[in-house]
Amino acid sequence: MFNPRQIYTLLLWLLLPYVFFHLLWRARKQREYLQHIDERFGRYSAHSDKPIIWLHTVSVGETRAAVSLVERLRENYPHHQLLLTHTTPTGRAASEQLYGGDVLRVYLPYDYPFAVKRFLQHFRPRIGVLMETEIWFNLIHSCHTMQIPLLLLNARLSEKSAARYARYPNLTRLGLNELSAISAQSEVDATRMTGLGSNNVSVMGNLKFDIQPPSTMLELGTQLRTQFGKDRKIFLLASTRTGEEILLLSMLKQVDIPHLLTVIVPRHPQRFDDIADILTQQNIRFQRRSENVPIAPDTQVVLGDSMGEMFAYYAACDLTFIGGSLLPFGGQNLIEACAVGKPVFIGPHTYNFAQASQLAVECGAAVRIQNASDLAQSLQNLLAHPEQLTKIGQAGLHFVRTHRGATEQALRHITYFLDNRLQ
Repeated sequence: MFNPRQIYTLLLWLLLPYVFFHLLWRARKQREYLQHIDERFGRYSAHSDKPIIWLHTVSVGETRAAVSLVERLRENYPHHQLLLTHTTPTGRAASEQLYGGDVLRVYLPYDYPFAVKRFLQHFRPRIGVLMETEIWFNLIHSCHTMQIPLLLLNARLSEKSAARYARYPNLTRLGLNELSAISAQSEVDATRMTGLGSNNVSVMGNLKFDIQPPSTMLELGTQLRTQFGKDRKIFLLASTRTGEEILLLSMLKQVDIPHLLTVIVPRHPQRFDDIADILTQQNIRFQRRSENVPIAPDTQVVLGDSMGEMFAYYAACDLTFIGGSLLPFGGQNLIEACAVGKPVFIGPHTYNFAQASQLAVECGAAVRIQNASDLAQSLQNLLAHPEQLTKIGQAGLHFVRTHRGATEQALRHITYFLDNRLQ
C-alpha cells in the first residue's frame, strides 16, 4: 500500500514532461529559464569548504525580505558559508545584486527524491531555512532522514492555500511535522498551520518589517526625482500585474491633475516590452527608465524597466499604488513603501499580505480602494491636500517601526538548532 508521499512522488514523475514544457514556455520571455537547468535536477558546480547555512528564498520578495537575517547570520557565523537557493531567475538576480559574491546561490532542485538527495549530499548544509510558504514534501523528508534541521520561518498561509493543502490532509500533516520548527508571521497564519496538523508552530512576526531602505537607493531616489521633474506630482504604480495596467491607465484619464507623471513598474521584468506596447497602442507619451535621461515635460508615463530599484522609485514618488491588488492576484508587499514614508493605495485583493495590509489601513498608513474609479477619486482628493499626504506617510513610518523584531526571532530559532548540532 502506497503512503501519501509515495503517491505524491508518483504524480511528480507523471508531471515530468510538463516541467520541461514549463521551462521552455517561461523562456519565451525570460531566456534565463534555460540556464542552470542541471541545478534544477540536483547537479551543481558551486561548492564551499566551509560549513553551510542554507536559506531558500523563492523569488525577489523573499530574497529582499531576508536581507536583515542574512546580515545577522554573517555577523554571528563568520566562519560559515551562506547558501541561497531560488526558484526564479529574478530571485537569483536579486540575490546577486544584494549580496554579490558573499553568498553561494543556486536553484533549488525540483522535489524529486533523487534531485533533493543530490542537493543535500553535495552541499551538506548544517541547517536549512525555508521562507514563507515553501512546503516541499520530499525535500522535508530527506532533511528529516539525514538529520538536517529544516525550519519554515516567516511562514504565511493564505486561506486559499490552506484550503488547497487541506485536500491532502495526511501528506500535509506528515510534511509539516517533519519540519524541525515553524514560525509564522501572524496568529492567523499559525492557526491555519495548526489546523493542517502541525504541532510545532510559533509566531515571529514578519521579516519584511525589518528591512531598512538602503542609503544608496534613497540617494538614487533623489536623482530620479530630479530626472522626473521636481515640480511634477509623481504617482507610482508599483509591482503591477497582467491586466492591471490597462485599467489603471484608463483610470488616469478620469483625473485632472496638471503635469502628473505616472511611473509604472511591472512586477515581472519579462513584461517590460508588453507594457511599452500598451503605451504605444494608447498613444501615451512615455520614456523608459533604462534610457537614464531627464524626463521631458510632455512625457506622461515613465516605464520602470529596471531591476532592484524599487526603494528608489518609492523615494522619488509622492504616493503609490501597490499592484497585484486591483485584480485578484493577492497583492504585493506594501511595507517597503511605508518604510520610505510614502502614502499607499491598495486594492481589494490583498490575501497574500492580509495582516500587513489590514494593519496598515487601520493605522492610517494605507488607503484601500475598491476599483479603478475609486482610485481616481482618491488620487484626485489626496493630491489636492498635501497635508493629508504627509499625515499618511508619517503613519506609514510609525507602522513599520512598531512591527519590527522578526529578525531576532528568526535568528533565535536558527541559533538554537545550529548551535545544538555543533555541540
